[in-house]
Amino acid sequence: MIILKWMPLLLILPLPWILRALLPRAAQSDSGLLRVPFFNNVNEVANHKERNQNNNRRSYRFLLVFIWFLLVVSAAGPQYIGDPIHITSKARDLMLAVDVSESMRVTDMQLKGDPVDRLVVVKSVLADFIRQRTSDRLGLILFGSRAYLQTPLTFDRKTLLQLLNESSIGIAGKSTAIGDAIGLALKRLQDRPNDSKVLILLTDGQNRAGEIDPITAANLAAQKGLKIYTVGVGADEYIAPGIFGTRFGARRLNPAADLDEDALKQVASITGGRYFRAKSAESLKNIYALLDELEPVDATPETFRPVKALFHYPLALALLLTIAISLFTITRNYGAHLKVRRSGQENLARSTGAKP
Repeated sequence: MIILKWMPLLLILPLPWILRALLPRAAQSDSGLLRVPFFNNVNEVANHKERNQNNNRRSYRFLLVFIWFLLVVSAAGPQYIGDPIHITSKARDLMLAVDVSESMRVTDMQLKGDPVDRLVVVKSVLADFIRQRTSDRLGLILFGSRAYLQTPLTFDRKTLLQLLNESSIGIAGKSTAIGDAIGLALKRLQDRPNDSKVLILLTDGQNRAGEIDPITAANLAAQKGLKIYTVGVGADEYIAPGIFGTRFGARRLNPAADLDEDALKQVASITGGRYFRAKSAESLKNIYALLDELEPVDATPETFRPVKALFHYPLALALLLTIAISLFTITRNYGAHLKVRRSGQENLARSTGAKP
């Protein structure tokens, strides 16, 4: 639905006509008249110009009126009111912590039949999970050697999804600081009610960086009522291609060898959460479906409707039309000037007997 924030501003729409009726017309003076020997030619060109203008005068005035209308509408603050988002009294403050360390570059998982790296799968599946959490405030933490708050808690799922999709491997460093990610989430959630704070942490490695170890961070989180669900990402088996991509020289590897499942299980247990193992895109989808059941959304006593400003659209159209009219007027006047000048030169040449 589109509304005008300052509807009374539409009352100034007839202002140009009111001013035209009230203000006196500019006085015309005959002083300073210039006598032109080839006046008849100039007058003929001017009359021809006026006849041409009569056909476009109505369109020209309509454009001016339309531009004024667009300016007034833009000043009135048009806004788009989005679909209602139902917010429950017990809606969750759900923080997502995603590992973007160098190890997430391993292509041991598949998406729609194509081999892709782990982060691509996490982004794809996590996007569906975010879209379903319509009543929760969501936040995003990216962590590698350090942890960074990418998106604070918000109902704006569109912006969160965009920032998630723009994240890249190595943006926060090559190593993995799981403890720092938990600490940052706790810092952002510590003032929220105890029964609504949830952290979902996805990683494919073990804590090798940061200023706090995961177990210490988990104990602090438990004291503050932060529940942590941990997800270990990575396949159990990966066949590295051999020479020139053939099976000759291929090796069977365990890409999840660095995954510290014991620490992730302990973190989840300390805080009252659970540990999940995601070996494929399908298993990751099942995990998020289970998380929806573990952290349900309650009844909806309140409603929130997102608002988007639209004033720049009529303002931009008014600017484009003004530029178009200005260019057309300059071009037309310049053409008429050249025609008058050419006619005057021809008349002068005839009167002097010279060749034009």
